[in-house]
Amino acid sequence: MSTGQAPLSTAPAAPQAAPARPAADAAGKDKQQNSLADGYVLGVGDVIEVSVLGREEFKPRVQVQVDGTIQLPYIKSVPAEGKTVLQLREEVRHRLQQGGYYTDPVVSVIVASYTARYVTVLGEVGNPGLVPVDRAYRLSEILARVGGLRPTGSDDVQIRRADGKEFNFDMRDIAGGGPDKDIFVEPGDKIYVAAATTFYIYGQVAQPGSYRIDRGMTLRQALARAGGLTPRGSDKKVKLFRDGKEMGRMNLSDPVKNGDTIVIGERFF
Repeated sequence: MSTGQAPLSTAPAAPQAAPARPAADAAGKDKQQNSLADGYVLGVGDVIEVSVLGREEFKPRVQVQVDGTIQLPYIKSVPAEGKTVLQLREEVRHRLQQGGYYTDPVVSVIVASYTARYVTVLGEVGNPGLVPVDRAYRLSEILARVGGLRPTGSDDVQIRRADGKEFNFDMRDIAGGGPDKDIFVEPGDKIYVAAATTFYIYGQVAQPGSYRIDRGMTLRQALARAGGLTPRGSDKKVKLFRDGKEMGRMNLSDPVKNGDTIVIGERFF
């Protein structure tokens, strides 16, 4: 880790302003912007390589110093800590262009060496604990690295950021949605998977026992989850106990709540 010393490369003499955008840059830039690495949040100790396409004189390899900055040729000190790779790339591009060093430069920022940083995953996952993040990881990738959700795990996932902000996600939305539903985690994040809400069902059903409650689950769906009625069971003989009390007449379209106990009675004949 750097202690404020000079960067790992020295600055060459400033060149005259000149265009630095060949025709082939569009595909390369699109490829960079689509890279997961663009979302990586830089921190102290990370070593990065910065270059301008077509300019051999600008290829410094620098380390994010303890004050959060990097030292680059021509533009000197640039804040880097807390920025994503994409944000730093745009900042460097802007400064090089505004300073007149290059005309419309195509800048590349690559993380050559990562400082070990972590997210914490707790709750109903296969292997809770610290997970190192050495690049940009999406939430689903982190959960996969800890063995996924346990059968007792809820689909609700909470992320608490180092700054205290909290975000809640539904795993079904992540599985069925686009990238915007599956965010990138950040070093210092705490990810928590709560235990699933459950109900209990006994009596004349094929598979009595306890089951997790899916979002919006009804009594009819609860019966199906337990394998349906036995030949002697009757959907007219449904008793529901909630918070230790028997509820009144229930409709099979009524919702199931956490801790509910359902008892299915026998038909008369």
